[in-house]
Amino acid sequence: MAFVRRRQSDWLVCNTALGQAVQNLPYLSAEHKQQGGYSVAQTDTPDDSDLVSVIIPLFNEGENVVPLCAALAPALEGLNRPYEVIFVDDGSIDDTLAQLTKATSQNTNFKILSFKRNVGQTPAMMAGIDHAKGDVIVPMDGDLQNDPADIGPLIRKLDEGFGVVSGWRKHRKDAFWSRIFPSRIANAIISWVSGVRLKDYGCTLKAYRRDVLEDFRLYGEMHRFVPIYAHWQGAKVAEVAVTHRARERGQSKYGMSRVFKVLLDLLVVKFLTQYEAKPIYIFGTVGFGFFGISLVAGLWALYLKWFDGTSFVETPLPLLFTLGFITGVMCILMGLLAEVLVRVYYESQGKRQYTVRSSINMDEQP
Repeated sequence: MAFVRRRQSDWLVCNTALGQAVQNLPYLSAEHKQQGGYSVAQTDTPDDSDLVSVIIPLFNEGENVVPLCAALAPALEGLNRPYEVIFVDDGSIDDTLAQLTKATSQNTNFKILSFKRNVGQTPAMMAGIDHAKGDVIVPMDGDLQNDPADIGPLIRKLDEGFGVVSGWRKHRKDAFWSRIFPSRIANAIISWVSGVRLKDYGCTLKAYRRDVLEDFRLYGEMHRFVPIYAHWQGAKVAEVAVTHRARERGQSKYGMSRVFKVLLDLLVVKFLTQYEAKPIYIFGTVGFGFFGISLVAGLWALYLKWFDGTSFVETPLPLLFTLGFITGVMCILMGLLAEVLVRVYYESQGKRQYTVRSSINMDEQP
């Protein structure tokens, strides 16, 4: 017992001395001194709602890494909010990774994801989004044709209540016939099909709210269609003019073949966003179209036989009637099968067909 009392006494003496020492520290606030002197003030950590995550996919851009990092640092420091830059090395075979490693050793806000092989810009961007921690996500190209100074205006526009702010390369520094003209045609088609009027879908420099990208995976060339998806989900979309500079180093990774890939991906986006929950509508519409062709061909064949004396074997109309009818039945059956798959998809993963923006006086969501 004497031993226990002696240990308690020693503890009280030490605690009192520690409290007095902490009370004398000049940089402690009065609130901390009133708490007994031995509470530890927690260090402020960046709030994810203020954190800006910049995502930059790179493929064989070793010559651009150093000037890119030199331009990024002052532009992001000027935002007066925490930031991170995620460089995604898309399987580069030059010194891109070595240059990035050197840059990240000088700035801890710079981070690297390196792929084993080249998989493309959209998967690289999706990887960056998966690893980003910020509430604001800003993808951009790593070829220095996008100006990092434009990140600030995009974010300020985003803070006005928009879910997506897309960059518009108003004065584009590219070849007209091979790059600008096809891009304008593609932008017009995409705007017409989607109903979302943007002047420049191809500009990688955009700003997103994280909640816009939730439950949305990017494939093919679909990163440019995020504004469409966001609009159809109820988000507000804006467009801001940004600087576009001519490429000075390295080789462009874009070509005419990408235009056709973009148009095919547009069909996929249109289907997934408007018919994902009810695929029977699209398959049924096509099916009834073939039924209509079959009906017209059959009636025409009967008319020719009864009133013109033309035998069925003398005209291809009976064959067209048969093919149209069979194709229509197949489309209807495919639509029914797709309906079953959609229900399996939603119910097996507990997914819902709606998203809630906010709730008031509601119990916890089921």
